[in-house]
Amino acid sequence: MKCNDILDNLLKVMPRELAMSWDNVGLLAGSKEREVKNIVVCLDLSEKLIERAISLKADLIVSHHPLIFSPIKNVTDETSVGKRLVSLIKNDISYIALHTNYDIAAGCMSDLVAERIGLRGEPLEKTASMEDEDVGIGKVGDLERAVKISEIAKLVKERFKLPYLRVFDGGEDRLVSRIAISPGSGKGMYKAAYEKRASLLISGDISHHDAVDALELGVATIDAGHYGLEHIFIADMAQRLRDMDKAFNILEEDITFPDRIA
Repeated sequence: MKCNDILDNLLKVMPRELAMSWDNVGLLAGSKEREVKNIVVCLDLSEKLIERAISLKADLIVSHHPLIFSPIKNVTDETSVGKRLVSLIKNDISYIALHTNYDIAAGCMSDLVAERIGLRGEPLEKTASMEDEDVGIGKVGDLERAVKISEIAKLVKERFKLPYLRVFDGGEDRLVSRIAISPGSGKGMYKAAYEKRASLLISGDISHHDAVDALELGVATIDAGHYGLEHIFIADMAQRLRDMDKAFNILEEDITFPDRIA
């Protein structure tokens, strides 16, 4: 199967139009005509990962976070991004990124994360309407019963296989029933959670000041880290590709925790 055919199939599920205006999704490097058999799926396209892909004779890499966000004026090995792009092109590896379109699309990131913790609801932050249905970043909704914040934290650790997370509850392990999730970076998302009457926000990259401001509004936060919730992209995307063509050889490169507890 050609790279462009793979991309077309994926974009039918997670349309490019769903991506945020600042995002960069689709085929970011390489040839759309590349015949694909060996695929690497990852969250971030690091130099180490590219080296691994080269050793495996990969034809295609599919990542969640785009390597290229801002416009670049040249592609040389004198910059970090340029060096990785040169390696991809030199080794004839095509590269696809599926980011906020995957986050927002039905049955993808937001829905999968919500499903793991038993949450049903509406988008936390509406970004568009598809077929008369609101879509957007994250989810907010009511649990079947009120649960202590500590119990939800334990559930998140178990369901996402996390060694640790950070809880900002002001020392009050209170019962909550309406919660919000925002996979990836939750910077400023406590405001949307408050507007949607949620008592708890589960996200990543929550700063100290955001956590304090959220508590002032009555919103506790659980910071699972940027990778904490999003690493499910890897297994899900790998399965979507396997369903597309059983002949694909797929490596799931799960660099789930770039940091560690010292």
